[in-house]
Amino acid sequence: MRPADLLYSWGKVLRGKIPLLSIEITRECPLRCPGCYAYGESHLGGSATLRDVSDFRGDELVDGILGLVERHDPVHVSLVGGEPLIRHRELSRVLPVLSARGTHVMVVTSAVIPIPSEWMTLPRLTVAVSIDGLAPDHDARRRPATYDRILKNIAGRRINVHSTIIRQHVQQPGYLEQFLAFWSALPEVNRIWFSLYSPQRGETSPERLLPKDRLQLADSLSSLSRRYPKLMLPEGVARAFASPPRNPSECLFAKLSVNYTADLKSQVEPCVFGGDPDCGQCGCSISAGLHWIGGLTVAGPLKIHHLARASVSAGALINRVFPHQTRSSRWERPLPRPDFIQIEPANRHNHL
Repeated sequence: MRPADLLYSWGKVLRGKIPLLSIEITRECPLRCPGCYAYGESHLGGSATLRDVSDFRGDELVDGILGLVERHDPVHVSLVGGEPLIRHRELSRVLPVLSARGTHVMVVTSAVIPIPSEWMTLPRLTVAVSIDGLAPDHDARRRPATYDRILKNIAGRRINVHSTIIRQHVQQPGYLEQFLAFWSALPEVNRIWFSLYSPQRGETSPERLLPKDRLQLADSLSSLSRRYPKLMLPEGVARAFASPPRNPSECLFAKLSVNYTADLKSQVEPCVFGGDPDCGQCGCSISAGLHWIGGLTVAGPLKIHHLARASVSAGALINRVFPHQTRSSRWERPLPRPDFIQIEPANRHNHL
Protein backbone atom coordinates (compact mmCIF):
# COMPACT_ATOMS: atom_id res chain seq x y z
CA MET A 1 0.00 0.00 0.00
CA ARG A 2 1.45 3.34 -1.05
CA PRO A 3 1.59 6.35 1.32
CA ALA A 4 -0.76 8.22 -1.06
CA ASP A 5 -3.31 5.40 -0.69
CA LEU A 6 -3.02 5.60 3.08
CA LEU A 7 -3.61 9.34 3.12
CA TYR A 8 -6.61 8.90 0.81
CA SER A 9 -7.91 6.20 3.18
CA TRP A 10 -7.60 8.51 6.20
CA GLY A 11 -9.57 11.11 4.26
CA LYS A 12 -12.35 8.54 3.73
CA VAL A 13 -12.40 7.74 7.43
CA LEU A 14 -12.62 11.44 8.30
CA ARG A 15 -15.83 11.57 6.26
CA GLY A 16 -17.26 8.62 8.17
CA LYS A 17 -16.41 6.04 5.47
CA ILE A 18 -14.78 2.61 5.74
CA PRO A 19 -11.79 2.41 3.32
CA LEU A 20 -11.53 -1.41 3.12
CA LEU A 21 -14.46 -3.62 2.11
CA SER A 22 -14.55 -7.42 1.85
CA ILE A 23 -17.49 -9.38 0.42
CA GLU A 24 -18.00 -13.15 0.42
CA ILE A 25 -19.90 -13.14 -2.85
CA THR A 26 -20.95 -16.80 -2.76
CA ARG A 27 -21.29 -19.61 -0.26
CA GLU A 28 -20.35 -22.18 -2.91
CA CYS A 29 -16.93 -23.81 -3.24
CA PRO A 30 -15.93 -27.17 -4.74
CA LEU A 31 -13.00 -27.43 -2.31
CA ARG A 32 -12.95 -28.74 1.26
CA CYS A 33 -9.65 -27.35 2.52
CA PRO A 34 -8.56 -28.25 6.07
CA GLY A 35 -8.37 -25.18 8.28
CA CYS A 36 -10.46 -22.92 6.00
CA TYR A 37 -11.72 -20.17 8.29
CA ALA A 38 -14.60 -19.19 5.97
CA TYR A 39 -16.38 -22.50 6.57
CA GLY A 40 -15.54 -22.76 10.26
CA GLU A 41 -18.44 -23.21 12.66
CA SER A 42 -17.58 -19.98 14.48
CA HIS A 43 -16.93 -17.81 11.39
CA LEU A 44 -20.38 -16.19 11.47
CA GLY A 45 -20.70 -16.13 15.25
CA GLY A 46 -21.92 -19.69 15.75
CA SER A 47 -25.57 -19.25 14.71
CA ALA A 48 -24.91 -20.42 11.14
CA THR A 49 -22.07 -21.32 8.80
CA LEU A 50 -21.25 -19.89 5.40
CA ARG A 51 -22.88 -22.88 3.70
CA ASP A 52 -26.13 -22.15 5.59
CA VAL A 53 -26.66 -18.53 4.50
CA SER A 54 -28.59 -17.48 1.42
CA ASP A 55 -26.61 -16.14 -1.52
CA PHE A 56 -27.34 -14.58 -4.88
CA ARG A 57 -26.59 -14.82 -8.56
CA GLY A 58 -27.36 -12.88 -11.72
CA ASP A 59 -28.72 -9.34 -11.46
CA GLU A 60 -29.33 -9.67 -7.71
CA LEU A 61 -25.67 -10.40 -7.04
CA VAL A 62 -24.39 -7.70 -9.40
CA ASP A 63 -26.72 -5.09 -7.90
CA GLY A 64 -25.94 -6.26 -4.37
CA ILE A 65 -22.16 -5.94 -4.78
CA LEU A 66 -22.38 -2.56 -6.47
CA GLY A 67 -24.85 -1.40 -3.85
CA LEU A 68 -22.45 -2.20 -1.01
CA VAL A 69 -19.63 -0.42 -2.84
CA GLU A 70 -21.77 2.68 -3.37
CA ARG A 71 -22.87 2.59 0.25
CA HIS A 72 -19.38 2.35 1.73
CA ASP A 73 -17.36 4.04 -1.05
CA PRO A 74 -14.17 2.12 -0.13
CA VAL A 75 -10.66 2.59 -1.47
CA HIS A 76 -10.23 -1.18 -1.85
CA VAL A 77 -12.66 -4.10 -2.25
CA SER A 78 -11.80 -7.78 -1.75
CA LEU A 79 -14.18 -10.23 -3.46
CA VAL A 80 -13.86 -13.62 -1.81
CA GLY A 81 -16.00 -16.66 -1.05
CA GLY A 82 -16.54 -19.50 -1.16
CA GLU A 83 -15.01 -19.63 -4.60
CA PRO A 84 -15.75 -16.31 -6.31
CA LEU A 85 -14.99 -17.63 -9.81
CA ILE A 86 -18.14 -19.74 -9.55
CA ARG A 87 -19.79 -16.36 -10.18
CA HIS A 88 -17.38 -15.36 -12.98
CA ARG A 89 -20.21 -14.17 -15.23
CA GLU A 90 -21.44 -11.74 -12.59
CA LEU A 91 -17.87 -10.66 -11.81
CA SER A 92 -17.29 -9.91 -15.49
CA ARG A 93 -20.10 -7.37 -15.18
CA VAL A 94 -19.04 -5.98 -11.79
CA LEU A 95 -15.28 -5.60 -12.26
CA PRO A 96 -15.33 -3.13 -15.20
CA VAL A 97 -17.72 -0.89 -13.23
CA LEU A 98 -15.50 -0.89 -10.15
CA SER A 99 -12.40 -0.29 -12.25
CA ALA A 100 -14.05 2.66 -13.99
CA ARG A 101 -15.07 4.25 -10.69
CA GLY A 102 -11.44 4.13 -9.51
CA THR A 103 -11.88 1.40 -6.89
CA HIS A 104 -9.02 -1.02 -6.31
CA VAL A 105 -10.29 -4.62 -6.36
CA MET A 106 -8.77 -7.96 -5.42
CA VAL A 107 -10.43 -11.25 -6.39
CA VAL A 108 -9.18 -14.12 -4.21
CA THR A 109 -9.52 -17.51 -5.89
CA SER A 110 -8.26 -21.08 -5.86
CA ALA A 111 -8.02 -20.91 -9.70
CA VAL A 112 -10.08 -24.09 -9.90
CA ILE A 113 -11.87 -22.28 -12.77
CA PRO A 114 -10.05 -20.46 -15.60
CA ILE A 115 -9.47 -16.77 -14.94
CA PRO A 116 -11.17 -14.76 -17.71
CA SER A 117 -8.46 -13.27 -19.92
CA GLU A 118 -10.42 -10.03 -20.42
CA TRP A 119 -9.97 -9.21 -16.74
CA MET A 120 -6.27 -8.69 -17.31
CA THR A 121 -6.89 -5.40 -19.14
CA LEU A 122 -8.75 -3.82 -16.22
CA PRO A 123 -6.83 -1.17 -14.25
CA ARG A 124 -6.72 -1.49 -10.47
CA LEU A 125 -7.62 -5.21 -10.51
CA THR A 126 -5.54 -7.87 -8.75
CA VAL A 127 -6.29 -11.58 -8.97
CA ALA A 128 -4.79 -13.46 -6.02
CA VAL A 129 -4.48 -17.24 -6.23
CA SER A 130 -4.29 -19.17 -2.96
CA ILE A 131 -1.64 -21.91 -2.89
CA ASP A 132 -1.21 -24.23 0.11
CA GLY A 133 2.46 -25.16 -0.08
CA LEU A 134 4.31 -27.37 -2.54
CA ALA A 135 2.43 -29.60 -4.97
CA PRO A 136 2.17 -32.80 -2.88
CA ASP A 137 0.77 -30.94 0.13
CA HIS A 138 -1.33 -28.49 -1.86
CA ASP A 139 -2.92 -31.16 -4.06
CA ALA A 140 -3.87 -33.25 -1.04
CA ARG A 141 -5.47 -30.26 0.71
CA ARG A 142 -7.03 -28.44 -2.23
CA ARG A 143 -8.16 -31.02 -4.76
CA PRO A 144 -9.65 -30.42 -7.36
CA ALA A 145 -7.65 -27.15 -7.52
CA THR A 146 -4.38 -29.03 -8.07
CA TYR A 147 -1.09 -27.53 -9.26
CA ASP A 148 -1.69 -28.87 -12.78
CA ARG A 149 -5.13 -27.31 -12.92
CA ILE A 150 -3.94 -23.98 -11.54
CA LEU A 151 -1.08 -23.76 -14.04
CA LYS A 152 -3.53 -24.40 -16.87
CA ASN A 153 -6.06 -21.85 -15.59
CA ILE A 154 -3.53 -19.02 -15.06
CA ALA A 155 -1.63 -19.49 -18.33
CA GLY A 156 -1.15 -16.12 -20.04
CA ARG A 157 -2.72 -14.26 -17.11
CA ARG A 158 -1.13 -11.97 -14.52
CA ILE A 159 -1.67 -13.01 -10.91
CA ASN A 160 -0.42 -12.69 -7.37
CA VAL A 161 0.23 -15.82 -5.32
CA HIS A 162 -0.85 -15.99 -1.71
CA SER A 163 0.17 -18.82 0.60
CA THR A 164 -0.68 -19.41 4.24
CA ILE A 165 2.20 -20.91 6.21
CA ILE A 166 1.18 -23.75 8.53
CA ARG A 167 3.25 -25.72 11.04
CA GLN A 168 3.91 -28.59 8.64
CA HIS A 169 5.72 -26.16 6.32
CA VAL A 170 8.16 -24.85 8.93
CA GLN A 171 9.02 -28.36 10.07
CA GLN A 172 10.66 -29.09 6.69
CA PRO A 173 14.00 -27.31 6.08
CA GLY A 174 14.07 -25.33 2.83
CA TYR A 175 10.34 -25.77 2.22
CA LEU A 176 9.48 -22.10 1.75
CA GLU A 177 12.51 -21.51 -0.46
CA GLN A 178 11.44 -24.35 -2.77
CA PHE A 179 7.97 -22.81 -2.92
CA LEU A 180 9.35 -19.37 -3.79
CA ALA A 181 11.75 -20.75 -6.38
CA PHE A 182 8.91 -22.53 -8.21
CA TRP A 183 6.38 -19.69 -8.28
CA SER A 184 8.91 -16.88 -8.78
CA ALA A 185 10.06 -18.52 -12.00
CA LEU A 186 6.62 -18.28 -13.62
CA PRO A 187 6.05 -15.23 -15.86
CA GLU A 188 2.36 -15.17 -14.85
CA VAL A 189 3.27 -14.41 -11.25
CA ASN A 190 3.61 -10.73 -10.41
CA ARG A 191 3.90 -10.83 -6.62
CA ILE A 192 3.98 -13.46 -3.87
CA TRP A 193 2.96 -12.92 -0.30
CA PHE A 194 2.73 -15.08 2.80
CA SER A 195 0.36 -15.10 5.72
CA LEU A 196 0.70 -17.27 8.82
CA TYR A 197 -2.06 -19.60 9.90
CA SER A 198 -4.42 -17.64 12.17
CA PRO A 199 -6.24 -19.82 14.72
CA GLN A 200 -9.41 -19.27 16.69
CA ARG A 201 -9.05 -18.93 20.44
CA GLY A 202 -8.55 -22.34 22.06
CA GLU A 203 -7.89 -24.07 18.73
CA THR A 204 -5.47 -27.03 18.77
CA SER A 205 -5.32 -27.92 15.06
CA PRO A 206 -2.11 -29.33 13.50
CA GLU A 207 -1.86 -26.24 11.26
CA ARG A 208 -1.35 -23.95 14.25
CA LEU A 209 2.16 -22.50 14.61
CA LEU A 210 4.05 -22.58 17.89
CA PRO A 211 5.55 -19.37 19.34
CA LYS A 212 9.04 -20.58 18.42
CA ASP A 213 7.89 -21.12 14.82
CA ARG A 214 6.78 -17.49 14.56
CA LEU A 215 10.09 -16.19 15.90
CA GLN A 216 11.99 -18.37 13.43
CA LEU A 217 9.83 -17.18 10.54
CA ALA A 218 10.41 -13.53 11.40
CA ASP A 219 14.09 -14.04 10.61
CA SER A 220 13.82 -16.48 7.70
CA LEU A 221 11.14 -14.52 5.82
CA SER A 222 13.22 -11.35 5.94
CA SER A 223 16.13 -13.25 4.41
CA LEU A 224 13.93 -14.84 1.73
CA SER A 225 12.48 -11.48 0.72
CA ARG A 226 15.97 -10.25 -0.12
CA ARG A 227 16.66 -13.26 -2.34
CA TYR A 228 13.28 -13.42 -4.07
CA PRO A 229 12.20 -9.97 -5.31
CA LYS A 230 8.66 -11.15 -6.06
CA LEU A 231 8.10 -11.88 -2.36
CA MET A 232 6.09 -8.90 -1.12
CA LEU A 233 7.23 -8.96 2.49
CA PRO A 234 9.21 -5.99 3.85
CA GLU A 235 11.35 -6.78 6.87
CA GLY A 236 9.07 -4.75 9.13
CA VAL A 237 6.06 -6.90 8.19
CA ALA A 238 8.01 -10.12 8.86
CA ARG A 239 8.90 -8.78 12.29
CA ALA A 240 5.29 -7.73 12.91
CA PHE A 241 4.25 -11.39 12.53
CA ALA A 242 6.17 -12.10 15.74
CA SER A 243 4.24 -9.44 17.67
CA PRO A 244 0.75 -8.93 16.19
CA PRO A 245 -1.89 -6.55 17.59
CA ARG A 246 -3.24 -8.02 20.82
CA ASN A 247 -6.95 -7.60 20.08
CA PRO A 248 -9.27 -6.17 17.37
CA SER A 249 -9.27 -2.75 19.04
CA GLU A 250 -5.51 -2.50 18.42
CA CYS A 251 -5.71 -3.83 14.86
CA LEU A 252 -5.77 -1.13 12.18
CA PHE A 253 -7.03 -3.64 9.62
CA ALA A 254 -10.03 -4.56 11.81
CA LYS A 255 -10.72 -0.88 12.53
CA LEU A 256 -10.55 0.24 8.91
CA SER A 257 -12.48 -2.60 7.24
CA VAL A 258 -16.00 -3.97 7.02
CA ASN A 259 -16.76 -7.51 5.90
CA TYR A 260 -19.98 -8.99 4.52
CA THR A 261 -20.95 -12.62 4.09
CA ALA A 262 -22.84 -14.07 1.14
CA ASP A 263 -26.31 -12.79 2.08
CA LEU A 264 -24.84 -9.29 1.48
CA LYS A 265 -26.31 -7.96 4.73
CA SER A 266 -24.71 -9.88 7.63
CA GLN A 267 -21.31 -8.60 8.70
CA VAL A 268 -18.40 -10.84 9.66
CA GLU A 269 -16.96 -9.68 12.98
CA PRO A 270 -14.54 -8.68 14.42
CA CYS A 271 -12.46 -9.06 11.24
CA VAL A 272 -12.35 -11.20 8.10
CA PHE A 273 -11.71 -14.34 10.19
CA GLY A 274 -14.92 -13.96 12.19
CA GLY A 275 -15.66 -15.94 15.32
CA ASP A 276 -13.26 -15.46 18.22
CA PRO A 277 -9.81 -15.09 16.61
CA ASP A 278 -6.71 -15.59 18.73
CA CYS A 279 -5.25 -12.17 17.94
CA GLY A 280 -2.04 -12.92 19.80
CA GLN A 281 -1.32 -15.54 17.12
CA CYS A 282 -2.72 -13.67 14.13
CA GLY A 283 -0.80 -14.17 10.91
CA CYS A 284 -2.85 -11.95 8.60
CA SER A 285 -0.42 -10.25 6.22
CA ILE A 286 -2.61 -7.15 5.85
CA SER A 287 -2.95 -6.75 9.62
CA ALA A 288 0.81 -7.16 10.02
CA GLY A 289 1.48 -4.72 7.20
CA LEU A 290 -0.76 -2.01 8.65
CA HIS A 291 0.68 -2.66 12.11
CA TRP A 292 4.14 -2.03 10.67
CA ILE A 293 3.07 1.00 8.64
CA GLY A 294 1.40 2.46 11.72
CA GLY A 295 4.80 2.85 13.37
CA LEU A 296 6.34 4.78 10.48
CA THR A 297 7.10 8.45 11.02
CA VAL A 298 5.22 11.11 9.06
CA ALA A 299 7.01 14.18 10.47
CA GLY A 300 8.88 14.69 13.72
CA PRO A 301 7.14 12.68 16.46
CA LEU A 302 3.99 12.26 14.33
CA LYS A 303 3.46 8.65 13.26
CA ILE A 304 0.88 7.13 10.96
CA HIS A 305 -0.94 5.49 13.86
CA HIS A 306 -1.58 8.99 15.25
CA LEU A 307 -3.36 9.87 12.00
CA ALA A 308 -5.31 6.64 12.13
CA ARG A 309 -6.47 7.22 15.69
CA ALA A 310 -7.52 10.80 14.93
CA SER A 311 -9.29 9.75 11.72
CA VAL A 312 -11.26 6.98 13.44
CA SER A 313 -12.34 9.36 16.21
CA ALA A 314 -13.46 11.94 13.64
CA GLY A 315 -15.27 9.28 11.59
CA ALA A 316 -17.12 8.07 14.68
CA LEU A 317 -18.22 11.64 15.36
CA ILE A 318 -19.46 12.07 11.79
CA ASN A 319 -21.49 8.86 12.11
CA ARG A 320 -23.10 10.12 15.32
CA VAL A 321 -23.91 13.55 13.90
CA PHE A 322 -25.19 12.24 10.57
CA PRO A 323 -27.15 9.03 11.28
CA HIS A 324 -27.65 8.35 7.57
CA GLN A 325 -23.94 7.59 7.27
CA THR A 326 -22.72 3.99 7.32
CA ARG A 327 -21.88 3.18 10.93
CA SER A 328 -18.95 1.09 12.07
CA SER A 329 -19.25 -0.78 15.37
CA ARG A 330 -15.44 -0.77 15.47
CA TRP A 331 -15.53 2.99 15.96
CA GLU A 332 -17.72 3.03 19.04
CA ARG A 333 -14.58 3.09 21.24
CA PRO A 334 -11.43 5.11 20.51
CA LEU A 335 -8.54 3.22 18.96
CA PRO A 336 -6.04 2.47 21.78
CA ARG A 337 -2.46 3.59 21.59
CA PRO A 338 -0.62 0.36 20.67
CA ASP A 339 3.06 -0.32 21.12
CA PHE A 340 4.12 -0.38 17.48
CA ILE A 341 7.26 -2.02 16.24
CA GLN A 342 10.00 0.50 15.60
CA ILE A 343 11.34 0.41 12.05
CA GLU A 344 14.77 1.62 11.10
CA PRO A 345 14.82 4.48 8.55
CA ALA A 346 16.57 2.30 5.96
CA ASN A 347 13.44 0.14 5.71
CA ARG A 348 10.97 2.95 5.16
CA HIS A 349 11.14 2.85 1.40
CA ASN A 350 9.39 -0.55 1.33
CA HIS A 351 5.68 -0.72 0.58
CA LEU A 352 3.08 -3.44 0.72
